[in-house]
Amino acid sequence: MSTPWPVVIKSADLRLQALRFRDRSAWNQVRFENRDWLAPWEATIPIISGENAIDPTQLPSFFAMVRAINHDARAGRVFSFAIWHERNLIGQISLGGVIYGALRGGHIGYWIDKNYANRGFTTQAVEALTHFSFEQLNLHRIEINIRPENASSRRVAEKAGYVFEGERPRYLHIGGSWRDHLVFVKENPLIK
Repeated sequence: MSTPWPVVIKSADLRLQALRFRDRSAWNQVRFENRDWLAPWEATIPIISGENAIDPTQLPSFFAMVRAINHDARAGRVFSFAIWHERNLIGQISLGGVIYGALRGGHIGYWIDKNYANRGFTTQAVEALTHFSFEQLNLHRIEINIRPENASSRRVAEKAGYVFEGERPRYLHIGGSWRDHLVFVKENPLIK
């Protein structure tokens, strides 16, 4: 499936926009300033041995990341957006794992600058991306998977209308270990 890209999504206070090469300084700065704040929640790459081994410390460059984001979005698999409040890059939100056909679903992940946390911006970004997912992509089901100890993210999901569905033991590799997650789901009322 080919999807028009880039897309800009606007809400009352935010603009969700694909990262551009010129955003490198702003993105690097906000990530640097928030590295300790984000570390407990950031996915890591497990150590895998053998000929297909990946070096878990080797992250792609910003430019490689932007190219991959654009490629995946055009293919309709992952839609990743910088979250902008006025002229400030305050976070990032992605709709990943997009599957069409009989499932028609995906999952949302996000991070926010600690200086903009607890001000409703993350919820607003989730609502805007959910609306895009349902209205533009005609997806049926969106998930948000949250670490049980991340009370702030749980509140975001609930305020955005997501419903607790269950638990996923050892679901995602974070901080060097497989971590349990809680699953929150929202279904598109327009898809029968």
